[in-house]
Amino acid sequence: MSRLLQQLVSAQADRRPDAGALVFKRERLTYGELERASNRLAHLLKAAGCARGDRVCLLTPKSPAAIIAILGVLKADAVYVPLDPGSPVPRLEKMIASCDTRCILASGAVGPTVEALFALPGFGATHAVGWVGTDEPPAGVHAEFTRDDAASQPTTPPPSANGPQDPAHILFTSGSTGTPKGVVITHANVRAFIEWAVGYFGTVPTDRISGHPPLHFDLSTFDMFGTFLAGAELHLIPPELNLLPHKLADLIRSAELTQWFSVPSVLNYMAKFDVVKHGDFPALRRVLWCGEVFPTPPLIYWMERLPHTSFTNLYGPTEATIASSYYTVPSCPSNEDETIPIGQACAGEELLVLDEALQPVPPGEVGDLYIRGAGLSPGYWRDPEKTRSAFLPYPGGTDPGDRIYRTGDLATLGQDGLVRFLGRADSQIKTRGYRVELGEIEAALHALGTLRECAVVGVPSQDFDGVAICCAYAPGADADMSPAALREALARALPPYMLPSRWLTFPELPKTTNGKIDRRRLKELFAPDAVVAR
Repeated sequence: MSRLLQQLVSAQADRRPDAGALVFKRERLTYGELERASNRLAHLLKAAGCARGDRVCLLTPKSPAAIIAILGVLKADAVYVPLDPGSPVPRLEKMIASCDTRCILASGAVGPTVEALFALPGFGATHAVGWVGTDEPPAGVHAEFTRDDAASQPTTPPPSANGPQDPAHILFTSGSTGTPKGVVITHANVRAFIEWAVGYFGTVPTDRISGHPPLHFDLSTFDMFGTFLAGAELHLIPPELNLLPHKLADLIRSAELTQWFSVPSVLNYMAKFDVVKHGDFPALRRVLWCGEVFPTPPLIYWMERLPHTSFTNLYGPTEATIASSYYTVPSCPSNEDETIPIGQACAGEELLVLDEALQPVPPGEVGDLYIRGAGLSPGYWRDPEKTRSAFLPYPGGTDPGDRIYRTGDLATLGQDGLVRFLGRADSQIKTRGYRVELGEIEAALHALGTLRECAVVGVPSQDFDGVAICCAYAPGADADMSPAALREALARALPPYMLPSRWLTFPELPKTTNGKIDRRRLKELFAPDAVVAR
């Protein structure tokens, strides 16, 4: 079996070069075409000075060019760092500086963002852009090389020195201090999950797999490399369809997708607008979700309409690579209040529900959820202190490499051997599948310098986001900050999915008896009639 992720495509190209590998809108690539294009880019990156272990940032929307870029970076023995093209420039600059990258691969409508980055003092002297899109780079962007330059490069893969324990990519997640943190994921981490998943779900070359999550979200890793391992066909879902549930349903039908994988908020949104017919999507064999809790009522909606489809809940943080546990719902729930477990550990993984002394709690009691096994990241990029605080030695273990990861989630282990998720133990939430540190939003609000005090809480929502981000604030003496103005100011520092959608203004925030902000009271106050800033 191929040891490295990029070799999955090479193996399929050797066996089935004309088989479909990738579909996006009207563009289709075979495994042979994907292999040749990514090989050319790998040679071009090496010729431009990219060395083993270098970090290469990707600033490109979801597209075939982006998939080619990911494979090309890996074939150059480098590490790909997918960035959110919708993030504000200051946040992007933090991530680019953190991973100490020289080369940025760009394509699509990111010209203004690239121009703004290179307008930063000293940025242009230490960074270069490779334009990998089929389109021409904007006039204001100087590209060191373009896709056209790859045409003269060899179509065979360059020699590789990497091994399974080398990093494949770095994924940035929200940080409570206001600085995003990079999670290092190795080739072996990804392989451990996709080998289990392809076997468990029975993925075959005739499958047509959805590619819904953005490429900077770890769920996309399963879409890509699970598809390539099975030799199936990956259908990238255009991002503009996310808020058009009828169009999403039309795509599932017309593409005859056999697997759908997304965050629950997408499925919830489609149920809310009643776009799924009884007996719909006859080719769809399985629906998978991960990233947040899928409410039981919309799950019942889906299962009643698609009795021919299996439904599986996957659970796992970025630090444990895609997912660590699974639960395939055996039958349609009869009660809307029924809780869906996160289930049992995937092969090579272990879920541990522990007390404060890191000892197992009895079945049925609440404890902190830890993960152990093959999916655990080596840690946070160049941050040993954060790594040590989150990745702990396995209690009672003798191997120093045997670690457990503190998820920050609360859970119980049932008498049936299944684990049930109960919520967060800290100020972190999941919204639209993204993991968001509320402290990062508060830090950005304080940085505006216009508020006396503020607090951000998460409140369950029936809308697309699943959890509404709510901001309570007290304006400064000389400031007249409306919710719309605050949201506009925050948008210059945070990506759209981190912007509060509900706002309340106070002369002074409610406090507990010990003088702390009463966050429980704030959650009660954030009723549907709270001000919504658009």
